[in-house]
Amino acid sequence: MSAITVQSVTVLGAGSWGTTFAKVLADAGRDVTMWARRPEVAAEIRGEHTNNGYLPGVRLPDRITATTGAAEALAGAQAVVLAVPSQTLRVNLTGWRDLLPPEAILVSLAKGVELGTLKRMSEVISEIAEVPADEVVVVSGPNLAREIAQGQPAAGVLACVDHDRAVAIQQASFNSYFRPYTNTDVIGCELGGACKNVIALSCGMAAGLGFGANTMATLITRGLAETARLGAKLGADPLTFAGLAGVGDLVATCTSPLSRNRTFGERIGRGEAVEQAQAAAGGQVAEGVMSCRSIRELARGVGVDMPITEAMYRVCHEGMDPARVGAELLGRQQKHEWS
Repeated sequence: MSAITVQSVTVLGAGSWGTTFAKVLADAGRDVTMWARRPEVAAEIRGEHTNNGYLPGVRLPDRITATTGAAEALAGAQAVVLAVPSQTLRVNLTGWRDLLPPEAILVSLAKGVELGTLKRMSEVISEIAEVPADEVVVVSGPNLAREIAQGQPAAGVLACVDHDRAVAIQQASFNSYFRPYTNTDVIGCELGGACKNVIALSCGMAAGLGFGANTMATLITRGLAETARLGAKLGADPLTFAGLAGVGDLVATCTSPLSRNRTFGERIGRGEAVEQAQAAAGGQVAEGVMSCRSIRELARGVGVDMPITEAMYRVCHEGMDPARVGAELLGRQQKHEWS
């Protein structure tokens, strides 16, 4: 597999991160076809080389084209990038399954744990596409789309059980501003990517309540601790959480105003209901709102204590006041830091 060069790539999904990753691939010299659900988005990408609904002011490379036809988009693809939200991945992939080129490397951009099944995204892909787990590559790390689309220096992690497949996508996405690393710890990379959205909600709420840097650092650090506890229980490599897919992604998502999860949480911290924050975000729900439910269930099922995740669930799904939840977190039984 390592000797195969990936030249033709299909990106299924034309949101901000999907469009950005398509740009990364094209700037690395790859030929990219994007699938967009809306005809006007496909026409804009194809004709104007922009996607101003998601990345205003960013010009897309000429190597990128777009269509609304999934069969057309997937024809001849050597790699297929799945760039749809985590909770819609199953239904979308079910519709695309019979169109996937049999030898294509499947690449997941989604960060989350599926509601109901409690499966990670690579597990959903493996099940629906009927491929072995070692044929799925997961993209993680500090991936704020707008900064990368603007060509600001950034790094990412490409995780796959089959290291050769990760290397193939690494070579296909390495360019002057995006430096991808490989990892074989898919479990750790996916859990880091899913859990950080929940912790970012808590940091946003803290900011909305008027708290400062000490509170943010506490939430980030303790959030990382509970993520690592869950990862250890599920077989992840502890070192992963000290890397780009762990602390790197967590810091970026928890501190940047470009993070939808942090911004969403900040609105709730200022007193808005979840529905109000959703309306202000153009009807979009931050991934962390859904993930706090599925991650909470996953953690409870394996007996792992995740107090920040529990707190976010209570705020987002039980309507509890963020200030009260914060006071309860501070009032928990005292313990050793690493217990």
